[in-house]
Amino acid sequence: MKNPDYVVYPAIFDNTNNDGFYTVTFPDIPDTVSQGKTLTDAMEQAPDAIAVALPDYPIYPKPSDIKKVQAENPDLVVSLVGVNMKEKLKQMRKRTIHKNVTIPVALADEADKQGINFSETLTKALEDKIKA
Repeated sequence: MKNPDYVVYPAIFDNTNNDGFYTVTFPDIPDTVSQGKTLTDAMEQAPDAIAVALPDYPIYPKPSDIKKVQAENPDLVVSLVGVNMKEKLKQMRKRTIHKNVTIPVALADEADKQGINFSETLTKALEDKIKA
């Protein structure tokens, strides 16, 4: 069975004992936590937490009934959080990260003289290597 492209899960927004910050947890996605300085900020961050966690699941967990989650957390904010997994995963693949590499000094000096962009060159070489 294929996982859905769009998912909706109940989230618990808790600002007790957090210096005013809201901690966001998801009853159906254990060990997935997000936070925000304000409720608005926490709600904006919550979809990213889901998008990072769900790819670890071969089959996405079934969402709980929001009424049940609210009943279990009567003094906290409970809300549904939706995320377009297809779009978020596409965005995450486009992100860049910093990597340290080790190359011979003479090669680095010559590349600098020629104005070669190391990141661009390494990215292209890796793409070519992966396609081969």
